[in-house]
Amino acid sequence: MNTKLILQEFINRDENIQHAPYDPEQEFYFAIKSGNITKVEDSLNSNPLHLKKGLGKLSRNELQHFKYHFAINAALVARYCMENGMEMAVAFNISDYYINKADKCNSIIAISDLHKQMCIEYCRKMQHYSMSNIYSRPVIKAIDYIYDHLNERILAKDISKYTNLSLAYLSKIFKNETKETLTEYILNRKLETSQNMLLNSNYSISSIAMMLSFPSQSYFTECFKKKFNMTPNTYRKTMKPESPFAK
Repeated sequence: MNTKLILQEFINRDENIQHAPYDPEQEFYFAIKSGNITKVEDSLNSNPLHLKKGLGKLSRNELQHFKYHFAINAALVARYCMENGMEMAVAFNISDYYINKADKCNSIIAISDLHKQMCIEYCRKMQHYSMSNIYSRPVIKAIDYIYDHLNERILAKDISKYTNLSLAYLSKIFKNETKETLTEYILNRKLETSQNMLLNSNYSISSIAMMLSFPSQSYFTECFKKKFNMTPNTYRKTMKPESPFAK
């Protein structure tokens, strides 16, 4: 699939054809290249690819139409990420990987879900690039450890051992740079992950609490309510978008 040719055809198409508004699109790409995962996830949840308004008609075949738009989005996201420091080889490798996967999809929903995965992967990569400019190497290493072990009970002493720093020194520089203690950071990332699971999965609240290694469902609910001012159950019922296909 020649993404450059597809993109050029898209840019040069009839200007009278309705297309997606420029500013929201720019805002979305800016969120990706800035590593703003929360904003990107919110945008993808409220406006997934298969429901996006004003997409120019690129093929009479509906499935092929969305595959073309997927390729265009992959090319654009790669370009924006390269503008913000991502290496060209990394950007193109991610793009090629997901375009090849999209080409094998046999439903529009599958393409839309894959589009979300691709955008979040780019965003996570860019978040790491952004962290490199803000945080010291030991703090980045500690953060990486936390993200890699969100499904476990994470102890500060284990992070200290992983970074080869004393717990006192690591705790000091971590708080100075992130403005959160290690304990606060671990809890907040687990709670943010639980938000995503509540919106994008059908796992029960007890299962989510268990998968994120909270001591109990009641403790998870208590922490969630304290941070987000509502219970996990209320959050899911209030915030989860209804699928137009769930009839």
